[in-house]
Amino acid sequence: MTDSTARATENASAQGSEAPEAATDAVAALTKEVADLKDKHLRALAEMENLRRRTEREIVDGRLYGIAGFARDVLGIADNMHRALDAVSAEMRQKADAGVKAFLDGVELTERELLKTLEKHGIKKFEPLGEKFDPNLHQAMYEVPEPGVPTGTVVQVVQAGYKIGERILRPAMVAVSKGGPKVASQDAPNNDNLSN
Repeated sequence: MTDSTARATENASAQGSEAPEAATDAVAALTKEVADLKDKHLRALAEMENLRRRTEREIVDGRLYGIAGFARDVLGIADNMHRALDAVSAEMRQKADAGVKAFLDGVELTERELLKTLEKHGIKKFEPLGEKFDPNLHQAMYEVPEPGVPTGTVVQVVQAGYKIGERILRPAMVAVSKGGPKVASQDAPNNDNLSN
């Protein structure tokens, strides 16, 4: 064998051993690329699902709470109707002629219809008379000394509150009792047991 033939044989055997290594490297690179693409695909699917859920939630919130600004404006009208009806005492109603009674009945009917329409759109009136004061639902206007009522109880509703869905549209303006009996604590020891 000549030198050139020996060199050609060596080169061929060297290239033959490099070919499987190159193929293995290519397969590994392609496998890694497939795994990366699969990961990106799964992340994109998860992101799209989150976007779909968020969009659905925003649509529901938009339908439910989109009228909040308009509803706040309408509440002033409802308050004025209620004040107008409260201005006429039961005695004045009895003494009023038929035309005035019909007028008052019409105003009452309009107020009920307004409240029913608000409720139809998810806006509910609440009057917390007798409930424990909650700063998330109520706005305290003043305190009233009521010795027979536990401290922190709503004793007068100055202006009704309204909710839209689960949110407060307007807190109820209330008067809160002051100086009544303390609410019994569950941690306080029972004095009857101490005497035994």
